[in-house]
Amino acid sequence: MRFLPALTRAAALGVAAVVGAATLTACGGEDASSAADNPYDLLQPGVLRAGTLTDAPPNVFLKDGTFTGYDNDLLVAAAAKIGLTVEFVGTDFSALLSQVANGKFDVGSSSITITEARKKTVDFGNGYDFGYFGLDVSADSTITSFDQLAGKRVVVVQGTVQDDYATGRNLNPVRVPDYNGAINQLKAGTADAWIAPAEIGEKSAADSNGRIRVAAKELSPAPTAYAFAKDNDALREALDKALDEVIADGTWTKLQAQYYPGRPIPADFTPGSGTVAVPAA
Repeated sequence: MRFLPALTRAAALGVAAVVGAATLTACGGEDASSAADNPYDLLQPGVLRAGTLTDAPPNVFLKDGTFTGYDNDLLVAAAAKIGLTVEFVGTDFSALLSQVANGKFDVGSSSITITEARKKTVDFGNGYDFGYFGLDVSADSTITSFDQLAGKRVVVVQGTVQDDYATGRNLNPVRVPDYNGAINQLKAGTADAWIAPAEIGEKSAADSNGRIRVAAKELSPAPTAYAFAKDNDALREALDKALDEVIADGTWTKLQAQYYPGRPIPADFTPGSGTVAVPAA
C-alpha cells in the first residue's frame, strides 16, 4: 500500500486514541471494503493511470488525440486481462520515473530500459521488449558509426539510457527534454548526431523528407519494462501475469509485427516471465 503523509498518519492516530475500540472496528471494516474495491491500490479504482510520451513513435505517441504505439497498445491488452481500463497522460521522460515513484501515475509506459540506477527509484515488471540504440545524423553527414562521435555535438533525451551511453563515453551530450527537441536540433544543424532508441530514430528519419538518416544501430544491453511504485507489488505482479497471457494468446507477436515489421528478435530474448510459449508470427 502507498504510505500516507506523516501529518495524515498523525491525525489518524489522534482520532484512533479518542474514538475507542468500537469505532476502530467500524473503520477496519471500511478499510477492508476499500481494499476489495481497489485491490491494486490504483489512483482511481478500475482505471490504470499511465504516464507516457506523446512524441516517440512507433513505441509511444499521440495519434488523432489517442495515445497509442507498441508499448501502450500492449499495456491496454494486458490491463484488460485483469479488468482494468487505461488512462494515458503525456509527460516528459526525464520526469516519468519520479512521477511514478511519487504516485502521480500507477505505471510508466515508455520503452523504459531496466537499469540498476532506475531500480533505486521504481520497480520494474517483467521485460516485454528489447531495443537497439540508433545513431541519427543529417543526410550529408560523414558519420557512419558510434566510434566517430568524439568531439561531436551529440544530442540525447535527458534521463534516457542513450543519455547514460553518451555520458559513459565522455561525449558531453546536449540534453533535451523530448524527442521533438532532438529531431529539431538535427534539422537545424545545431547537433551532429542524435543517439536515439533505434525504432524511434528510424521513424523520425523516414518522416524527415530525406533530411535525416540512420547511420548505425547497436543492441541495447537490457530489456524494456513497465515501471511501478515500489510499494505496489499487487499491481506489478498482476500485470506480469497478464503480460504472460497476452504473450500466450498471440497479442505480443501481433503487435511486434504491426509496429516493428521485419525486425529480428534476438535469439536470447524471451518476453515476460519466460514460462510461456511465444506464438510464431
